[in-house]
Amino acid sequence: MAWNREHAGVAAAPAVAVDWSVTAMTEAAGRLPASAPDLPRLAAAVAETVWWVTLVDATLVRYHPRRYQEALASRGAPQETEETLEGLRYVRNQLGRSADPAGFVRHPGEAGGPAAWEWAAQPEPGHLDACAPRARQWELSRYRAYQARLAGHGITATFALCTAFLTRAASLAASE
Repeated sequence: MAWNREHAGVAAAPAVAVDWSVTAMTEAAGRLPASAPDLPRLAAAVAETVWWVTLVDATLVRYHPRRYQEALASRGAPQETEETLEGLRYVRNQLGRSADPAGFVRHPGEAGGPAAWEWAAQPEPGHLDACAPRARQWELSRYRAYQARLAGHGITATFALCTAFLTRAASLAASE
């Protein structure tokens, strides 16, 4: 976070690149319901959407921190939004370690259709023993956010919350 504050706005992504990324993120999230009930395709779509959401999130945090904070402050539940995004960062980090995307999704029952797909609870990460204390705390905070804000919650609802927020933050950033 300190590096981000010191380098805010440096080599910022052009507005057209942010706009294009927001469009790709929204389209990826929109494809989720069409992906169910086939678990492998749904898991791949979830992984793609996680990537887009966290890419847009990181771009806005790094290059437009004031507008990002402004968008958070305008939300009814800014802590919920930030913790949800933190949980998605955990998923992204696990996928980067070759975790199976299907391990993050579950269907609570036969009824309910695509919207019933939920985030699956995850065991505490075991690879943290070798991490430095600061890195361990960083990863555990993301894991805890995942467990609190994603596990047991609807996948499409999670992405709807995040894409709406990030679209708003990107529109504020475009006005700079």
